[in-house]
Amino acid sequence: MKKGELIAEFAKRTEMSGAAANSAVNTIIDIITERLKKGDTVGITGFGTFSVTKRAARKGRNPATGDVIKIAASKSPRFAAGATLKAAVNPKKK
Repeated sequence: MKKGELIAEFAKRTEMSGAAANSAVNTIIDIITERLKKGDTVGITGFGTFSVTKRAARKGRNPATGDVIKIAASKSPRFAAGATLKAAVNPKKK
C-alpha cells in the first residue's frame, strides 16, 4: 500500500473528503517526524514505537576499489511493532 492508497482508505473509512484525509495523514507523519528529530520516542499503544538510534562512526570498504573509507556517525529512525500488531500479523494456529 502506498501513501495515496492509505489516504484513500482513510477517507473512505472516516467518511472524510480526500483533502481532509490527506491533511490528517500528513499531520500525523509531520508530528512523528518532528518528535523523532527532537530525539523523542513516539509510542502508539498496540501498534508500535518509533524511536531514533545512534550509529557509531566506523570503517567501511569501497567495493569498487577495496579502499578503506570512514563512515560518519549517524542517527537512524527505528520502528518496533507492538504486541497487538504482532499478534494480528502472526495469528495463532489451532
